[in-house]
Amino acid sequence: MDIPIFILAGLLVHCVFLVSIFDIYFSSPLVHGMTPQQTPLPPPAKRLVLFVADGLRADSLYELDSNGTPRAPYLRGILENNGSWGISHTRVPTESRPGHVALIAGFYEDVSAVAKGWKENPVEFDSVFNESKYTWSWGSPDILPMFAKGATGDHVYTFCYAAESEDFGAEDAAKLDIWVFDHVKSFFNSSRSNETLFSALNEEKVVLFLHLLGIDTNGHAHRPNSREYQENIKQVDEGVKEIASMIDNFYGNDGKTAFILTSDHGMTDWGSHGAGHPSETLTPLIVWGAGVNYPQKVTSQFFEDNFLKEWKLENLKRLDVNQADIAPLMASLIGVPFPLNSVGTLPVEYLNSSAHFKAESMFTNAVQILEQFKVKMNQKKETTLSFLFTPFNELQQHSHSHCSKLLLKCFVCLQVFLCKTLINLALDGLSYYHTYDRLFLGLSIAVGFVGWTTYVILVIIKTHTNLTKTVPTNKKKSAVLFYSFASAGMIIVFFLLIQTCPWTYYIYCLLPVPVWYAVVREIPVIQDLATNVLSLHVGQSVGFLLISILAVEILVLSFFYRSALTVGLLVFAVWPVITQLWVQAKTKALIWTLLCVLLAIFPLMPVVGRDPNIPLVIAAGLLTLLISCFSLASLCKSENKYRDNEDLKVYFYQMFSVALSTYVVSSTHNSLKNKQGLPVMNQIISWMILVSSPVLLLLSPTFLFQRLFSILLSLMSIYLLLSTGYEALFPLVLFGLMFVWVNMEQEALQHYGLSRKPKLAFFNFTYAMDITQFRQLHLDDIRRSFFFVFFIVTAFFGTGNIASINSFDPASVYCFLTVFSPFMMGGLLLLKVAIPFVLVSCAFEAVQVTTQLSSKRYKGLFMVFFFFQVFFLYSANLYFSLTFLMSLSCSISHYVLVMSLTIFMMVMNGLAQLLTTQRLGLPRRTKHHST
Repeated sequence: MDIPIFILAGLLVHCVFLVSIFDIYFSSPLVHGMTPQQTPLPPPAKRLVLFVADGLRADSLYELDSNGTPRAPYLRGILENNGSWGISHTRVPTESRPGHVALIAGFYEDVSAVAKGWKENPVEFDSVFNESKYTWSWGSPDILPMFAKGATGDHVYTFCYAAESEDFGAEDAAKLDIWVFDHVKSFFNSSRSNETLFSALNEEKVVLFLHLLGIDTNGHAHRPNSREYQENIKQVDEGVKEIASMIDNFYGNDGKTAFILTSDHGMTDWGSHGAGHPSETLTPLIVWGAGVNYPQKVTSQFFEDNFLKEWKLENLKRLDVNQADIAPLMASLIGVPFPLNSVGTLPVEYLNSSAHFKAESMFTNAVQILEQFKVKMNQKKETTLSFLFTPFNELQQHSHSHCSKLLLKCFVCLQVFLCKTLINLALDGLSYYHTYDRLFLGLSIAVGFVGWTTYVILVIIKTHTNLTKTVPTNKKKSAVLFYSFASAGMIIVFFLLIQTCPWTYYIYCLLPVPVWYAVVREIPVIQDLATNVLSLHVGQSVGFLLISILAVEILVLSFFYRSALTVGLLVFAVWPVITQLWVQAKTKALIWTLLCVLLAIFPLMPVVGRDPNIPLVIAAGLLTLLISCFSLASLCKSENKYRDNEDLKVYFYQMFSVALSTYVVSSTHNSLKNKQGLPVMNQIISWMILVSSPVLLLLSPTFLFQRLFSILLSLMSIYLLLSTGYEALFPLVLFGLMFVWVNMEQEALQHYGLSRKPKLAFFNFTYAMDITQFRQLHLDDIRRSFFFVFFIVTAFFGTGNIASINSFDPASVYCFLTVFSPFMMGGLLLLKVAIPFVLVSCAFEAVQVTTQLSSKRYKGLFMVFFFFQVFFLYSANLYFSLTFLMSLSCSISHYVLVMSLTIFMMVMNGLAQLLTTQRLGLPRRTKHHST
C-alpha cells in the first residue's frame, strides 16, 4: 500500500474507532410513545415557583459567615421554620444545560448535547414546563429557550436578557439576577392591568421559573470564596424573599404556592465546573409552601460528608435527593403528568399530604417509569432475532396490569416501599436494554482494533526494514482468501439486515473484515519476521522487549499520574551519559540534561486550583525577548548567504509582537482586577496578534535555525495572551529541549557512517537530498519515535489536562473576550493546547532533515510513532478491561483521549510540514549598483 493511501486509511480507521465510543456509550437514552401518567387526587398546590441559582454550591449557601451569621438569612429561616431542605446530588458533566434538563425534565441528558454548546436539543423531550398549564421564565438566553422549543403548543413563555450581559469581566455579575427580580416584579404589576394575563396567572398548574446566573458568572470571574460571590448569594436571598412575599400578596396569601430553590451545579474553589468534585456535585435544595413538610427535628443523623456540624444543622433532618428526583416532586406538587422520560424517584419525605396521596403519587411514578421500560423492551425485541433475545428477567414476569393489582392490594404504607422497589427494577431494566448491544459492538471494535494494530506493525517491517524479503504472489491462494473474507462480510450484512440495525452497526461490524484480510495477506512477512527474531541473541531480544514494555507503560501511567512524565524526563536526562554522545558533545549533553530536569518540574505543578500569577507571564515574555536578542545576534554573525535584511525585519516584527503580548496581558488583567472590564484596544490587539503571527512565521526563511526560531516567536506571542501563570514558561523550556534534541540527533548520525554537517544553519527544510543518501530505518529510529511520542504526551499533560473539564480557567481567554461564548472560548483553549504540539512536531520535522531521511522514509518514521501510539492505546485498554465495569467512565475518557490524540497528531504532522517548508513570497526591493 502506498504511504499516502496508508496514512489516509489510518485516519479513516481511527475516526471510526473514535466515533464508535460515542455511538456505543453516549447514545440518547430517550424513548417515545409512552402514555402520560398523572396522580388522580387533587394536588396540594396550584402554582410552583422554581428558583435556580446557577453555580451555587451547597456549602456556600448553608455555611455560616466567620461571625456566625447565615449568609442567606431568609432561606436559613425557611429551612429552620417553614420547609424541608437537603442536598441535590448532580451527575457529571456538571454543566448548566444537563443540570437544568435533570431538574425540569427528570432525566440525565447524554453528552451529545455538548456538540451544540449545551444550547440546542439533540433530541426533543418532555418536561414539567411542557406539562404545565402555563410557564413563565426569566433569565439566561442559553437556558430558557431550550424548554420553550421542546414544548408542545404555545404555553411556555421566556423573557431573556441579551447574551452580551454574561460578561466575566463585568464590574458585578449580580446585575443579571437583579434584572430577573426586577422583570418578575414588573410582570406581576403589569398583569393587574392586563385581564388576559391576570386570568392566566390565576389558573392552576402554573409554573414560574427564575434562572439566576449571577452567582455562576461571579464564581468564574472571582472564585467562590470571593467577596463578589458571597455578596451575590446575599442579594439572591433578598431577591427570593421579595419575590415570595410579592407572589403571596398577589394571590391573597391563599397558601396554594409551592417554592423550590436549588442549583444546577456547584463550582470548584478555582471557579470552574464540569467534573465530579463534591464542590460541583453537591447543590442545595430548599422547598417550602403548599404541600411541603415543615422542618423535622432529629437527635442525630449521619452523612459521609460530615457537613452538618459545620453548618450547624445537625438537629434538622436533611433529605438528600438525586437531581432528577426534583422533576417528579414538582409534578406531584401541582398535579401535572410526570415528564415522560423522567427517571427520578419522587422524594415523598418532602410532601406534607395524606398517606393516600403519597401512595398514589409513588404509584404514578412507578407506572410512568414502567411505561418507558415497556417501550424500550419492545423496541429491542423487534430488532433482535427471537432466538438471540435475552429478556430482563427481574421484571419480565410482571405485566403492567399485574403490577397494578399487586400494588392496590397492599397497605398504603407498604405501597410506597413496593413502588420504590419496582422503580429501581424498572430503571435497571431500562439500563439493561439501553446497553443491550454494547458488548457486541465493543467486541467488533476490539477485533478491528487488534487487526489494525497488527497490520500497522507488518507494514512498517515490510516497507522500512530489511527483515523480510519479497515473495511472489500466489494468485490462486489470493483469490480463495478474497472470496472467503467477502463471504464473511456478506454473512455479517445479512445478519444485520434482518435485524434492521442502524447503518453505523454495519461500519463497526464490517471494519474487521478488510483489516484482517490485509493482515492474512501478509503471512509471509510474519513468517520471515519469526525467522529473524529466532535468530537474534536471546539476551538482546529480551532486553529490547523489556525496555519497550517499560517505555510504553510509562506512557500509560502518564495518562493517570502526570508525575510519570517527570520520571521519564529524568531518565531522558541521563541518556547522553549511557551513550557516546556525552563524549562527542559534552556542552550539548549538559544543556540537554539541564533542560530535561527543568521540564520535569512542570508535571509536578498543579493543573487546577491555582490562582493567576501574571508576573510569571510577564517574566516569560521578557525571557523570550532576551533569548531572541541573543539568537538574533548569533544570526547576524552568520554568513551573508544565510541572512537578509528583509528577513531580519520579520524577526524584529515578531519580537515586537511578543513585547506587545506581554504588555496586553499585564494591562488586561490589571483592568479586570480594577473592575474596569476588558479594554477594547487590548482586545483588538490580541485578535490582530492571533491573525498576524502565523503570517509573519511564513515570511521567515526556511533554513532550519531561522524557521524554528521564527516558529517559537510567533507561537509564544499567542501563548502569552492565553496564559495566566507558570504555564507561560512551559513552551520556552520545551522549545529549548526540542532544539537541543535536533542537535543531539545530528551528533548520532555517525552510527550510520554518514557525514555530519557542521552547522544547523546550513540545513534547509526544503532541501532535497541526493537519492544515494536515503537509508532504511534503524533501531535508533524506534528510539526517536518513542522520544517523539513521549514529548507529545508531555506537551499535552505538561501544564494541564483537557480531558478534565474543570481544569479550564476562563481567565485564559480574557485578553480576547470576557462575554460567555462556549465555542469561541473552547476554540481558544484548544489553540493553547495545540501550541506545544506544534513545537514538538516542527522539531520532529527538523530531526528528519538532520538525520538525512527522505520524505518517504520520514513517513515510515511517522508510522513507527503510529505503532507506538497504537500499542500504547492497546496496552491502556487491556489495563482497563480488568475493571471495565467499575471504571467505565474513566476507560471511555482515556480511550477518547488517545484516539483523538492519534488523529490530532496526523493533522499536526501535516501542519508541521506546512510551517517548516512553506514560505510566503513578498516583492523585494531591487538593489541598484552604480557603474
